[in-house]
Amino acid sequence: MIKGEFAVSSPGALADEVAAVLAGRHDPGVETFERVLNSVVSHTFRDREALAAALGSVPREFEVNPHGQVRCMAGIVGAAVGPVRAEESWESGVAGWLELCQHAALDYIASARTGEIAARLRAGDPVPFLLSAPSGPTGAVEPYELVERLAAYERLGIRPGPADLGQALLRCGGPVDPEVVRAAERLKLEEGPRVAAWLRQGGLPRPAWWREREAGEPERPSRRRGARIGRRILVGHEAVEGRGAFPRPFWSLFRTFEPHISCPHWSLPDYRTAHTVTVLPWHPETAAARLMTGIASAADQDGSGSPSFLEALASADGPAGPAVHLAVAYGLASVPEGDRQAAVRALVALASRGRLDGELLGRELTELVGLGTLRVPLLTESLRAAVAVPQGAGAVWAVLATALPGLLDRTRPQVHGALLGVAADAARLSGARGGLPEVTALAERPGSSLLLRQARRLRDALAGA
Repeated sequence: MIKGEFAVSSPGALADEVAAVLAGRHDPGVETFERVLNSVVSHTFRDREALAAALGSVPREFEVNPHGQVRCMAGIVGAAVGPVRAEESWESGVAGWLELCQHAALDYIASARTGEIAARLRAGDPVPFLLSAPSGPTGAVEPYELVERLAAYERLGIRPGPADLGQALLRCGGPVDPEVVRAAERLKLEEGPRVAAWLRQGGLPRPAWWREREAGEPERPSRRRGARIGRRILVGHEAVEGRGAFPRPFWSLFRTFEPHISCPHWSLPDYRTAHTVTVLPWHPETAAARLMTGIASAADQDGSGSPSFLEALASADGPAGPAVHLAVAYGLASVPEGDRQAAVRALVALASRGRLDGELLGRELTELVGLGTLRVPLLTESLRAAVAVPQGAGAVWAVLATALPGLLDRTRPQVHGALLGVAADAARLSGARGGLPEVTALAERPGSSLLLRQARRLRDALAGA
């Protein structure tokens, strides 16, 4: 039922992978985490004693606080190899759940799934495989595979876990073959009609979005550590219908999201990973919007980076809209070098998949620079790096063709020369033609400064000279 890179590992290979994940302390990545998670579940179902023998010697104590996914894996392994507590009910795990922060909506879903898995293992009620195991690297579950897995549950007389099924449904999206819907309708499971209806509508509905600029005006530069000078642009969305069929920890996702809502966290670094995006692979806009404050903090404060998150947004199955493009804009001028490199890869990935809206990204960059939020030297460095990779020049020119007119009016002349040089290289390498009045007027001014020389280079490149 689970194929490809997420197929169940052999007991020996599983033991090696678990040991490597727990010893590494770092994020194991989506493919490894999901494969190991599903393998532990499957082998517990097949032969719990053999699994305990294979994994019993794997240490699960840490001298240094590990990544959240590592701690989660240690808990799952402990539930699988520990004693069975048949008197416990795995179905009552969310009774006391309380929403604390709307920014963490996708983490609530991920935690509900792994918590349910651990509780089910402790109660001695394992399942043959996870309904929510991904079908591919983005985290998406193919609808026909979900129906096949549910049919196998039906034959075995196993009840789907609400959180596992809920996560599987959120990982389904896009057009669905009518025959797959009819197969879901033929399921005898209690959940069959709900699954069929969900697939018929194409998965989670897309909410209405809005873009919101932070109140106030840019301030004068400050030397105070952590002081934020510029003003951010964030994205919010309206409520989504259908939450009642999901477990309570899923409900936060369905609420209206106010982008400037107060939050007890600062930058939520553990949530800004590829794992977060794979919770909802058909809706990268939601992941980007919910965690935009953390992404922005890496550009205008001393926030920690989120490179895997940025790349996962660009590679997700769902459409890239205002939130994804805004996240890339912040990433291109982030202080952590890893974020800038990831944003470059995300920019090129969007372009290679035909999902880059150059005008949209160009407008966002222009406004964020004008608000004092992005640093032009860092942005220039990122765009120069993007020009040097295949398909990068076309992507950069698609962005700068919109951004340059505004940027030329808003930033220091000494910065323009470097930025115009990047634009000239991008235009020449991509074969762009046409003209920008602001650049032409600048190129015709007398003088030999770097700014004027690069303006002439760009003018000539656009003229095909």
